[in-house]
Amino acid sequence: MQGRRSFLKNVTAASVGVAVGNSAFGFSAKSYNRIIGANELIRVATIGVNSRGNSMGGTFASQKNTEVGIVCDVDERAIPKAIKTIMDAKQVQTPKPEKDCRKVLEDKSIDAIYIATPDHWHAPLTIMGCQAGKHVYVEKPLSHNPREGEMAVEAARKYKRVVQMGAQRRSAPVLTEGINQLHKEIIGRVYLAKTWYTNKRKATFLKPGTVPSWLDYELWQGPAPRMPYKEGLIHYDWHWFWHWGTGEALNNGTHEVDVARWGLGVDFPTRVSSIGGRYQFRDDWETPDTQIVAMDYPGKISLIWESRSSNGRKIEGQDRGIIFYGENGSLDTGGDSYKVYDLDGKLIKEVKSVEEGDMQGRNTASPSLGMDNLHVMDFLDAIKNNRKPNCDVELGYKSVVAMQLGNIAWRVGRDLKIDPQNGHIIGDKEAQKLWSREYENGWKPVV
Repeated sequence: MQGRRSFLKNVTAASVGVAVGNSAFGFSAKSYNRIIGANELIRVATIGVNSRGNSMGGTFASQKNTEVGIVCDVDERAIPKAIKTIMDAKQVQTPKPEKDCRKVLEDKSIDAIYIATPDHWHAPLTIMGCQAGKHVYVEKPLSHNPREGEMAVEAARKYKRVVQMGAQRRSAPVLTEGINQLHKEIIGRVYLAKTWYTNKRKATFLKPGTVPSWLDYELWQGPAPRMPYKEGLIHYDWHWFWHWGTGEALNNGTHEVDVARWGLGVDFPTRVSSIGGRYQFRDDWETPDTQIVAMDYPGKISLIWESRSSNGRKIEGQDRGIIFYGENGSLDTGGDSYKVYDLDGKLIKEVKSVEEGDMQGRNTASPSLGMDNLHVMDFLDAIKNNRKPNCDVELGYKSVVAMQLGNIAWRVGRDLKIDPQNGHIIGDKEAQKLWSREYENGWKPVV
């Protein structure tokens, strides 16, 4: 039997593109603005470079035959820091600074864009990028609402662009092995996946304020209808307000639910319910800090996500994770590793994460950064080889819409009946109104 180290080396060398069996797009050469050959430089623009986007700029800059050509953010303070991160990754050419993402899309030298903006920008910018002939790596969630996600899929297909969602576990080699084992029925027929996330977030109180000189608040709002600026909203707590964010369900739940859906082999649910609320604090949050989302899928399969944003007690010793339950046992995962148990809970197999140094470009500051590197490698390889990436836009959409339906169920206060063919809500006009959103004049996305 092939050794684990040998397996990982082979998977990494192939940018783990083959591991999940993605098929080629069948693009013609004429569909590209310029041909990207095996040894030709891919120029990337990073858009949204505070925190996550800053780190990922360095990840892109460290890849072979890749250059970060533009760094874009509405916060002028973030740009010099992001450029430094890129240059620290040994890039030769200094990226050009830019505030307006629309100017980035006009630059013919840019082949691909990376998006780490607030959620309300994700799908509109993905669609705009595809229309401009750019390939797109967009962080989760793919969209702010389900209709935007559908449109992002439509845009990727219409303009024949590679669109990868930042669900980096799809490119994790040991986890991929574990999912393949599930599909080979290592624990028999799998009928339930339990996922969870815990944290110790504090209260959020917003107050009226003056837009700071370093921020272009007009551009930050972009597609969202205009709202007065409030202190405390930017750069993180917008997550907890429906106008811009999608709550913990999409902020973190997307990761685990995507892996759970992958392992269960399901697409769209038939029923979705959600309970919970903002229980820990009496503050300005609109989204729940305590939430359970339950989804039933065809074939007598269920998926559950549990979240406690403000109570950090771990589940099974982990602050986040996934357990698959089957006829003959269970399989635990969450990162790039997995454990298999029998029906009595006895551990019968454990495959740990790749040792430090086994992943090219691994940064030990976070266990997810090695997976980030592999996911970026897969994205770039998909561009070069005209194939779908490991977390193609359509896969991302199916995972994201599941959690968006959970949020909609919570907001209307009742179970939703879902069409398993397309994920649409059946027979609930109030819930159906939340399938899409209103846009600022001139910003409504069109494919």
